[in-house]
Amino acid sequence: MIAAAPVPASPGGAGDSAWPWKDARLGTLVLRIQQLQAERAQAFRQLEGAHREYLRSGPHYDFPRYRSAVHEVTQAFAAASREVLAVEAELSGPRAQPLLAGHVRKLQQLEQTRLAAVAQLQLLGTPELTGGQEDTEQAHQLKMTSHPLL
Repeated sequence: MIAAAPVPASPGGAGDSAWPWKDARLGTLVLRIQQLQAERAQAFRQLEGAHREYLRSGPHYDFPRYRSAVHEVTQAFAAASREVLAVEAELSGPRAQPLLAGHVRKLQQLEQTRLAAVAQLQLLGTPELTGGQEDTEQAHQLKMTSHPLL
């Protein structure tokens, strides 16, 4: 299961002079957030693909391969999250852009919720964990609750 790891607000980020976006214009920071979202979308596609391949590998499921793919995707999500949090810290602090910082914070929260929902849906669809019986009612409720995010 992929869990969103807690990440510090400026991991080598906004408070560090080596952070490449420290002196960037506000529009450049917004574009960076968009790029990070594109990276997250790609990571979600990789996660979904890895899960599909895992399910196709049955009846002798290739869990080590799936676990490796999940690890790679988790690393990508963690890196994106660290950078998003660094941008949010920059916006709420030195840039004095509390409204924009709030939107970035909300985006981060929604992405964490989405990741948790996708991970739970994948677990609900994993034959070894469900005994071959998918809990369709629980999966349906999760999809309906999280629908705008999935």
